[in-house]
Amino acid sequence: MRSIQRIALFGFLFSTFCMVQTAWADPEENKRLAREFYQNLWFNENTDRYADYLADEYVIHDIGADKNLTEPAVKQKEIADFFWSLGKMSGEIDYQIAEADLVATRWQWHFLPDTMTGHLMMGDTHIPIINVFRFEDGKIVEIWNHRHDIDTGMTRIHFAKGLGIGLLVALVPAIYAWRLRRKLARTG
Repeated sequence: MRSIQRIALFGFLFSTFCMVQTAWADPEENKRLAREFYQNLWFNENTDRYADYLADEYVIHDIGADKNLTEPAVKQKEIADFFWSLGKMSGEIDYQIAEADLVATRWQWHFLPDTMTGHLMMGDTHIPIINVFRFEDGKIVEIWNHRHDIDTGMTRIHFAKGLGIGLLVALVPAIYAWRLRRKLARTG
């Protein structure tokens, strides 16, 4: 009799846990929130709505040096506003996958610059991006950012830096050769 009571208690606790998990992690609702985040901040210039989607602070994991950083929610607005100030953005969502409190979104970002800075930094570009968001209480609390921007204008910056350093290094022997030539011309 005692084993039946234990099994019943275990079954009750297990089913309660499953119901609670479903209540806090609605994958379809989280997918909708993620879609609206992209629509408002990145596909349309509604960046003031950032607080509808982000917790007061979130943790970012980027492909660069920014890993496990805690940022205020307004940082996403500032990033989007920066790109909007350089040109026009649009995009589309290819697909989303959700499980429990995580949503992975594969989307395409399109950028058309309308400023000189935008042309120099990015140019007319298209970047495929995968973001994974973790949600708590209907807000994004963690972001994993995976983008393929190797082929974008960001490589232009590295190219320009390398070219500048190379020209500077080449300038030293060029000045030396020019001075030597002038000296030889005076003596000859």
